[in-house]
Amino acid sequence: MWTQAKDSPAPAPVPAPAVTAPAEPRYPHHAAARVPVSFPHQIGVLPLRAARFQDRLVLRQALEDSTVAVLGGMGGVGKTQLAADHARHIWQHGRLDLLLWVTAATRQAVIDAYAQAGTDLLNADPAHPEQAAAAFLAWLEPKPGPAPRRWLIVLDDVAEAADLHGLWPPASTHGRTLVTTRRRDAALNAHGLPVQVDLFTTAEATTYLTAAGRHEPDDQLAALAEDLGHLPLALSQAAAYLTDTALDCTTYRTRLADRARRLHDLLPEPGSLPDQQPATVAAAWSLSLEHANQLRPAGLARPMLHLTAMLDPNGIPDTVLTSTPALNHLTEHRTTSAAAPEHGPDRTTPVTTEQAYQALRALHRLNLIDHTPATPHQAVRVHQLIQRAVLDPLTPHDTATLARTAADTLTAAWPEIERDTAMAQALRANTDALTHHAPDALWQPDAHAVLFRTGRSIGENGQVTAAINHFQHLAHTADQRLGPDHPDTLTARGNLASLRGVAGDAAGAAAAFQELLADCVRVLGADHPDTLTARNNLAHWRRQGGHPGDP
Repeated sequence: MWTQAKDSPAPAPVPAPAVTAPAEPRYPHHAAARVPVSFPHQIGVLPLRAARFQDRLVLRQALEDSTVAVLGGMGGVGKTQLAADHARHIWQHGRLDLLLWVTAATRQAVIDAYAQAGTDLLNADPAHPEQAAAAFLAWLEPKPGPAPRRWLIVLDDVAEAADLHGLWPPASTHGRTLVTTRRRDAALNAHGLPVQVDLFTTAEATTYLTAAGRHEPDDQLAALAEDLGHLPLALSQAAAYLTDTALDCTTYRTRLADRARRLHDLLPEPGSLPDQQPATVAAAWSLSLEHANQLRPAGLARPMLHLTAMLDPNGIPDTVLTSTPALNHLTEHRTTSAAAPEHGPDRTTPVTTEQAYQALRALHRLNLIDHTPATPHQAVRVHQLIQRAVLDPLTPHDTATLARTAADTLTAAWPEIERDTAMAQALRANTDALTHHAPDALWQPDAHAVLFRTGRSIGENGQVTAAINHFQHLAHTADQRLGPDHPDTLTARGNLASLRGVAGDAAGAAAAFQELLADCVRVLGADHPDTLTARNNLAHWRRQGGHPGDP
């Protein structure tokens, strides 16, 4: 329980003379007589144990082996629940004399909790929390004696490394400190063992859903877990939503895949969240993004995260996010600096490659992305539900604009001659992801160049059949969306015809170019460069087929 000592009544102040006003009188603190606390003693309330809590033995062992541990991970992976379970476990087994749980979202919250401990244990004056907190930290220092107190301090949800400056509990063989945070700052991890909390495994996720009352076959539960990115918070809220709405997994997955639906509408209402959760998955990362956006260079983390939300969650090359179109996007959409909101965002000074890199590091520090520069082809990974939560609030116009920008970044990063097959594969995967996120945007007002570039890349990689299928689909879609005479439709037909020849069907390629040439002459004119290209290709494939002649 949290209690405070009551001050004894102060004497009435002496009336001040009418002419001069003396300084306000100060009276010493006289603490009321207190009964010494008995041990074991708990301060603060541990969060309610989740109804279907999943123990993770590997993490438990890591916490057992360390006197100071920093439990990190993205929002929603279950850091607080794991910390509470660890604290509850060693408390219930009689291994603690003092347990202090602190919701450490601000520096003042930490000071207030320490002050409460100082008041409880040392009869410190609660009117002076800084002094009471200092007294408590001094009490924690190791001292010679026959029976040192065993303690555990949990600092849950630390938002800023600076909030703990001067407030870290001292190192002690009889005490332990456990921090949970979404941040990955070196200033935090330097104080103890970094313990990264990851997503559920498929087995853990299906076990969780089964415990939540889902009776579908394991393969369906595994598919649902995959769609939700194995995020514990998402699984918890999705399971509650399924129960409340009496939906089955298949129907829910269909709705989740519908990009017209917002993630917010596929989760329980805020008042119906399970396990007293404070926010839905859709809102879980908003505070982290605010913090990231305030880190230097201020105002760039948000537009950078928007850009990553359009691309492949499994890996985005660094060169894509530092390309010229990406830098232009960051410059144009830089948000107002919290340090100087009256000046507004600086959209006149171009953002540099170094600043774009720093924006990625800011997102990484807040666990909104994983940024691993050592793997340049897949340097940035982002959870698919973070992508969904970022894109949902955008207007259709903003979504389309962002998609075209993302396509520009891919085109700019794509080398004219592919020498690195891994990079080419990553760029194609990102194009596929972009097409999934915003299929219509890449056709407005015309077919974006990245659609053609990815098809040529497939062919250059030796996958001729796949390239033919790509351009067949592209030509059909162009015909439907843009019309048969649109230049992009003609270009797609030309690529398809060439690939038929590469696949060994010279006669089929020649016939396709014969038809294309007639349309090019009619639409573009006999002297247009595309018409001349079609004429040359027709002559080439006629010769290859053994039928040379004037096209």
